[in-house]
Order: sequence, then C-alpha cells, then structure tokens
Amino acid sequence: MIELHDLTKRYGKTLAVDRLSFRVPQGVVTGFLGPNGAGKSTTMRMILDLDRPTGGRVTIDGKRYGQLSEPLKYIGALLEAKAVHPGRTARDHLLWLAQSNRIPERRVDEVLALVGLTPVARKRARGFSLGMGQRLGIASALLGDPEIVMFDEPVNGLDPEGILWIRTLMKRLATEGRTVFVSSHLMSEMAVTADHLVVIGRGRLLADMPMPEFIRRNARSAVRLRTPQPERLLDVLAGAGIRHEAGPGGSYEVVDGDLAELGELAAAHNLVLHELSPQQASLEEAFMQMTADSVEYHAGAGPGRDAAGAPGPWGADWKAGGARRPAAAQQQEEN
Repeated sequence: MIELHDLTKRYGKTLAVDRLSFRVPQGVVTGFLGPNGAGKSTTMRMILDLDRPTGGRVTIDGKRYGQLSEPLKYIGALLEAKAVHPGRTARDHLLWLAQSNRIPERRVDEVLALVGLTPVARKRARGFSLGMGQRLGIASALLGDPEIVMFDEPVNGLDPEGILWIRTLMKRLATEGRTVFVSSHLMSEMAVTADHLVVIGRGRLLADMPMPEFIRRNARSAVRLRTPQPERLLDVLAGAGIRHEAGPGGSYEVVDGDLAELGELAAAHNLVLHELSPQQASLEEAFMQMTADSVEYHAGAGPGRDAAGAPGPWGADWKAGGARRPAAAQQQEEN
C-alpha cells in the first residue's frame, strides 16, 4: 500500500506539491488525475525516491522506497518508457534488472511473453517504436511480480489492441488484490479503467473518492423527455412543480430528476413519451468542473491573441513559424 503524509516539494520559490496526503487502496485501479503542472509526475517521482521531499513522507508497505532491499518485488513502476539504454536488447535490459533484484531469469521470458515482445527480445531498444518502448517499460514494472504497480501514461503510443490489453491487465491485477496506481490525461480511458480517483490541482488534494461519487458530486445529471405532446408535457411538469430546461431536438431535460418518478407521472396523465432516458455526466465534464480553478494555462483564440483578438501574453513575438516562446514558458515543467 502507498501512503502519503503531508508530502511537500519546493523548487526554489515554486511549490510543486503542497502537503499532499492520501492512501492508494488495494484491490482497485486508482486513477491519479490533475491538469498539467498539478504535481502528478513530481509526486510519483517522490514515491520512488527519485526526488527528495521538502517535507512530509511517503511509504510503501510502511517503508520508504530506499529502505526496500529488493524494490522490484514490492513495487513496479513505469514513469518514462525511454529510460532504457539504447544499446541494450529488450531481454538484456530485463535480465539486468532481474539480476539486481535477485529475480529468477525465467521471469524475464515470462514478462516478455506477457507484453508481446518475445519476437523482438533480441532487438536493441534504439530501434523500438514508442509503443514497443511502452511495452518494455510495462514488462520492467511487472518483472518482480510486485503487489504494487504504478504507471504514468501507460497507453501512450499503444495501438487500440494495446490499449485494450493494458486496460484489461490493470483490472486483472486489481482483482488479484494488488495496488494499481495510474496517471493519465485520457479521461475517456480513465472512465472505463479506474474504480477510485485521486485528483490534485496546483499540488493540493482536490478529491479522493470512488469514481461514481466523483462524477455525481462534480457534474450535472438529468432525465431527458421527448414527446409528440410537448404542450401537455410542459403543463404536467408545471403542475407537479418540476423545473425543466430545453434539450436537443425538441426534447426537455429535468436536472437531477428521478427517472421512475417522471415515468410514473407521464403514465398517470396518459402522456405519450418517445424518450425517457438518464443523461449521466461524463468523467471529463466532472474533471473540468472540479479543476477549473487549478488549470495553469488556458488556450486563447490563437497564437499571440486572447479570446477577444487582442495580443495575448506572448505578444507579437509568438507567430506561426516565427519566434520561439519566452524562455520562462519553454522551461515550465508540465507534470
């Protein structure tokens, strides 16, 4: 289990992570979400002792990562798929990791087969595509058969078959009782993969709750009604004191309405309905609502212009095919 207690990280005057505390539960896929610059990558690096916290602590099964004698047997992580010596073959890379953690050599071939890299096991990493690099990184994370796995953007570079495969793999690992912690910007993928969400913004914890509760709390839901008798429908709704708003295609929507109650109301008044359907908000809508005040950069109307067409924060120097952005913008780390 991963536990964070008041974890804090400063880079000079910049507070990247601000007293962050949460626990990653076992047996479920936990999505780690936040806008660019929220501190996700910094947090994951501190979990693995790649960055030293300014304050607070993080433990893995009650110990710091640096205190684990054979860390790959406790936690496997994919943070940067290209963090492989380009001159090594896929098998040699995994064999080196296995030997450093006293993992049997047979496990190398097992994970190569698991991620589909057996045919290119003797190929050097410099010739790998982005998707192949991702698969090798996932193989590295699974090498020690750990109880905890942590992935940063695991579907990056994967084709549709690969995306389905990694999604299924993460769900299977969770059903085995393991801790699965995954960061991603793809809301559509997180919506069908994660069971629990941890959301941060500007280094602070914004939410730590199950997926359905997060959506319910942070996004709009409604019941859509469509009828060939619109005037009667409006009279019935008004008589019941139910507020409504116009929906698409001549429909009407009752925000936070009860599906069964509205169906019974229509039946009691012999009202013909062509549609009575719940309109559930998406994870993306809920995420945008939750993090609206935490987004560091907002896109304008175009390069060098704001939404009103006036020169933007980069001014006239930012032109299509022209000058570079200011150095401060180029150097900003996107977590």
